[in-house]
Amino acid sequence: MTTATLRAALDGAVAGLPARQVAQAVERLIAAYRGDTPTTAPILRDRADVAAYAAYRMPATFEAVRAALAAFAATVPGWAPAGHVDVGGGTGAATWAVSATWSGTRPVTVLDWAEPALALGRELAAAHPALRDVRWQRSRIGAALTLEDTDLVTVSYVLNELTGPDRAALVDAAASAARAVVIVEAGTPAGYARVIEARDRLVAAGFRVAAPCPHSAACPIEPGRDWCHFSARVSRSSLHRQVKGGSLGHEDEKFSYVAATRLPAALTAPAAARVVRRPQIRKGQVLLDLCESDGRLERRTVTRRHGDLYRTARDADWGDPWE
Repeated sequence: MTTATLRAALDGAVAGLPARQVAQAVERLIAAYRGDTPTTAPILRDRADVAAYAAYRMPATFEAVRAALAAFAATVPGWAPAGHVDVGGGTGAATWAVSATWSGTRPVTVLDWAEPALALGRELAAAHPALRDVRWQRSRIGAALTLEDTDLVTVSYVLNELTGPDRAALVDAAASAARAVVIVEAGTPAGYARVIEARDRLVAAGFRVAAPCPHSAACPIEPGRDWCHFSARVSRSSLHRQVKGGSLGHEDEKFSYVAATRLPAALTAPAAARVVRRPQIRKGQVLLDLCESDGRLERRTVTRRHGDLYRTARDADWGDPWE
């Protein structure tokens, strides 16, 4: 229901806007969001910008955050957040993803410094029964940020817009306020570096990494030489294909993330290992690149002689836990 409801709400939000205006806004937003230069003003300036952003980015952001939350939720079976704060949430993709991951309602606050984004987020949320009472609050995301205590803080595709000190302040504020923090960035070397920076601060603040890493030791993937990222499949609507200039019915959103928690260890069931590259299926064997619980990277070869394990390996996907 959540995906279809979001798509219908997006169609309604963009309807009536001149196609050329939306396309021009998309081009500018692509340049802004792919860059690594922090900005001192909101990237989303007006209704046209926000509608273009929603059509261009919101489905992909929703799927990436939902994938990260699903991986985290699998490590905390039986737990659901009683409250959620989405920092830099814009039009609210992460709030939709949280609702798709955990049923029921909870107090939710979306913080963003772009009032037009908050306004559209409020409009879109009216289509989802569980999101109608979300609080949409304008707030400067940076060193002066303070957060109310909550169970879950999400920060998705925000760190690239901030200076180093502002990134550190945001992560520290989230660590002080939340029992669980989920941070998602673009699946690029720069995005991964920002996630690792945030991961290190969360661990230093006493959090344990729940996903994707099966450990809280230093990441064995060295920034600058390689990067850890995953992929989420995004189904494109006709509107989405038009705005993004594509013809395929889907696209793959690459993302990096960290989910960390200070929930009691008794409530968590971390993965023994995680598949960190697309499995290579060859004749009679599957090659799996795994991040192990001891902090090492290891390639395992699973062959037909392994029986059921081989069949499991053939079904394994990039980002899956491996037991």
